[in-house]
Amino acid sequence: MFVDEAGFYLLVSRVLTYAPIGQTPILKAPLTRDHFSVIGAITPDGKLYVHIQDKAFNGESIVAFLKHLLRHIEGKLLIIWDGLPAHRSLVIKDFLRQGATRRIHLEQLPGYAPDLNPIEGLWHYLKSVEMKNLCCKTMPDLRDQLRKAIARVRHKTHIICACIEQVHLGQEL
Repeated sequence: MFVDEAGFYLLVSRVLTYAPIGQTPILKAPLTRDHFSVIGAITPDGKLYVHIQDKAFNGESIVAFLKHLLRHIEGKLLIIWDGLPAHRSLVIKDFLRQGATRRIHLEQLPGYAPDLNPIEGLWHYLKSVEMKNLCCKTMPDLRDQLRKAIARVRHKTHIICACIEQVHLGQEL
């Protein structure tokens, strides 16, 4: 499975849209950098697992997400992710030393090729399709809209699979 983190901001993610001539749409939203941090995992069969939190992810919160994956998915897990420093933290290493390596194997993508992680395409899809031109005035509203968008994507397994196919990994998973 492919794992990555993303930020979803209260600022509007503006996307071009159609409007009648002379009736330019105007989006009114607060100017703030408030955001949610989201960690997600996608599988080759189109499953999506996510966790949303108010602060940036660190080693402890990433371990909590990995434990969540272990509870919900049977068998061994191959986790492919980027080189975020938190992925190499002592907390992650301790988690692996305490027996997680029986079920989890971690692989890091090269730093020069973030586009090799298919979940990047999913984040783009969520922001530019499911949540395009969305104006949330409060953080609870943003959380609600984000959860709804994620729920819609979970039912669109063909989108998740297309994100994986898009990166041309060179072999079948």
